[in-house]
Amino acid sequence: MSATPTLTVLSVLVTRPAADAQHWVAQLQAQGVQAQALPLITIAALADPQPLYHIAQRLDEFAAVMFVSANAVAYFFAQLPAAQQQAWSQGRCAARAWSPGPGTTRALMQAGLAAQQIDEPAADAPQFDSEALWAGVAQQVRPGQRVLIVRGSDEQGQGSGRDWLAQQLTAVGVQVENLSAYRRIAPRLDEVARVRARQAAVDGTLWLFSSSEAIHNLVAQLPTQDWRAARAIATHPRIAATARQAGWGVVCESRPALASVVASIKSCA
Repeated sequence: MSATPTLTVLSVLVTRPAADAQHWVAQLQAQGVQAQALPLITIAALADPQPLYHIAQRLDEFAAVMFVSANAVAYFFAQLPAAQQQAWSQGRCAARAWSPGPGTTRALMQAGLAAQQIDEPAADAPQFDSEALWAGVAQQVRPGQRVLIVRGSDEQGQGSGRDWLAQQLTAVGVQVENLSAYRRIAPRLDEVARVRARQAAVDGTLWLFSSSEAIHNLVAQLPTQDWRAARAIATHPRIAATARQAGWGVVCESRPALASVVASIKSCA
């Protein structure tokens, strides 16, 4: 069997948090992409996990628990008492698990939930996001129900992320609670990373952005950098808009699925 041919692109920089970035680098390299990791978001545990412990005792109160990402799943279940985790995985907790996409769904199944306990967007959805999830679960919810949204917080412990789904739920009479399961921190790039970033701004490297936050963090670290010669692939229209506003000269949009990202890399090469 012949080896996978290397794509004619100098390099792709994956900007996800470190663990996610390494996973994506491995997948892209298996597809012949010259990928490297340059994490622009750091994921860390909460300074005070007590709110999560209290929520764990009340899982039965919720009709559904929405996890914004695989990191939300990992940090939530890492701190969930074994008894509650077992009860949920064995179906003794009726709460549905809501996922915005395949990565989060994989994390939920690795945590012990069965596929039939999880709701996610259709596999052919144009995007994997809250809007696509809502299209599938809107008919489930009833006024008076409670839904928990598990997400990250900023460095100060304040909840971060979009409130779009919470707004839709509230509008139909659902009570929403938010729970921070981890912190999202802007990393401090060392000199090696700064040199690589400056080089990637001008040498044709493709930046792979899956978060507007990553773009904001990068620009804050290199405030004088000119990005007009830089090229990017963004996995959502909102992220693409952020990259363009930050000055990227070429921005391609892609669905966040691996096959779609690889196709976008080929088209941009």
